[in-house]
Amino acid sequence: MALRGCLRAGLGLLRAAGPRGPPARGRCAGDRPPAFGFLFDVDGVLVRGSQVVPAARRAFQRLADSSGRLRVPVVFLTNAGNCLRSARAQELSHALGLQVSPEQVILSHSPLRLFSQFHHKCMLVAGQGPVEENAQDLGFKHVVTIEALRKAYPLLDMVDQSRRPKELPPPTTGFPTIEGVILFGEPVRWETSLQLITDVLLSNGNPDSELQDIPYPHLPVLACNMDLLWMAEAKMPRIGHGTFLLCLENIYKKVTGRELKYEALIGKPSTVTYRYAAYLIQEQAEKQGWKAPIRRLYAVGDNPMSDVYGANLYNSYLKSAHQNRVQAGVKRSPQTASPHTEDHLKLRKECNNSVESCESILVCTGVYRHNADVPSKTKECMMESVFHGHRDFCFDPSLVEASHIVQDVNDAVQLAFKKENWS
Repeated sequence: MALRGCLRAGLGLLRAAGPRGPPARGRCAGDRPPAFGFLFDVDGVLVRGSQVVPAARRAFQRLADSSGRLRVPVVFLTNAGNCLRSARAQELSHALGLQVSPEQVILSHSPLRLFSQFHHKCMLVAGQGPVEENAQDLGFKHVVTIEALRKAYPLLDMVDQSRRPKELPPPTTGFPTIEGVILFGEPVRWETSLQLITDVLLSNGNPDSELQDIPYPHLPVLACNMDLLWMAEAKMPRIGHGTFLLCLENIYKKVTGRELKYEALIGKPSTVTYRYAAYLIQEQAEKQGWKAPIRRLYAVGDNPMSDVYGANLYNSYLKSAHQNRVQAGVKRSPQTASPHTEDHLKLRKECNNSVESCESILVCTGVYRHNADVPSKTKECMMESVFHGHRDFCFDPSLVEASHIVQDVNDAVQLAFKKENWS
């Protein structure tokens, strides 16, 4: 499904996104600056719910020097979105035993700060946690929550009989017309959010109006986090926001006979998210005083359908971009020229980074588990016949085959250090 939007990135916004503070000129292995960096997933890699994965602290002891400063650039790339970036950074600092800044954390919705064409529109925001504060922090000036919409139109939410109004409420006046929808993450009351979001899309932003001709294309929808499953303390994976999106898509299609379209799908495995992460990695390296360009990224995750797929898709994009530079005018292949890639990330030339490759490293402490010795290839133990990725991402078996499989994040760091001849 083609995405209708076009991401317009302001150079000033990108510069503002980099780490702040005075540069720390730490010495690196052999007195040479790093030419590589890490993208770490969080849930299932570093933590499981509130519990720290034991290997995580050992990994970061390797990554940090004696003063606790990281020796290589690191970004925490998580599909979580129902929290503030500062809160997530504080949690990671406590879990890992070193200081993590908010500028090192990319939540599923972080790239929305680049979607300036929607920042002055009235946007309905869905999810849980500080959704209003998150939206405002990303630059959105006028937001309406699901709860505010429900209170303005109490007759819309009818599944929970205890919340139905006892008397017919007076007509609502002065409520703004909604101009778009942001889906931050899975809500608490799915039935309420599914009903009200559907109402908004069917009514062109005026859910108190009578249903006449269904508008199509519908209002723009920006969705963050496509994970069908994620790993917490339970022994089996938990359903995530991707499952909520699946419900919304099927309800909309069943009611209208048409496909729900997205203006943007961000968070892993979207290439937009990885490009944003690569930019922050390079910014971090520059802030630390490391002059060598970052050439290689190692993306460590536990979910083949988001972490591995996303890293491999980004690596495919990097190869295609390099080929385009070498052979000017040659179109990218259909496989890589998909709706979540370069056509929808209009970064200025000044923001181009030096990354040449992104290797995926799959760990066995989260969604992906193994029962025997770790094989050398994902396909030997995965035998995946059901695609857990999002509808708009075509399934390619090669994209869920990790570059490397290791037991845990500490092994992943050791593997990268060995490849980089780093100690």
